Amino acid sequence: MSPTPERGRAVDFLQLAKVLFALIATLALLVGVAWGARRLGMLRPGREGERRLKISESMMLDPRRRLVIVRCDNREHVLLLGPGGDRVVAHMDAKAEAAT
Repeated sequence: MSPTPERGRAVDFLQLAKVLFALIATLALLVGVAWGARRLGMLRPGREGERRLKISESMMLDPRRRLVIVRCDNREHVLLLGPGGDRVVAHMDAKAEAAT
């Protein structure tokens, strides 16, 4: 005996519902794991959240150009950023940061 058409549609709907539920559950699990890893700091590059690169100060010279002091590994670099290109203006040893 072959199943009646109504019963066949019910089985198909049940299978489709199971597949959709499994897909939604898998995506929710992936999002939850990614959120937890980010919350615990597992996705941050560097040594335990310590970053090597930091913008210390920025100043607009005019609407098109900006001076930026960038700190990297106990050195500071003064950069001139503009539409004609970026230039390194100066290098210097960084001063010790004040404890906050």
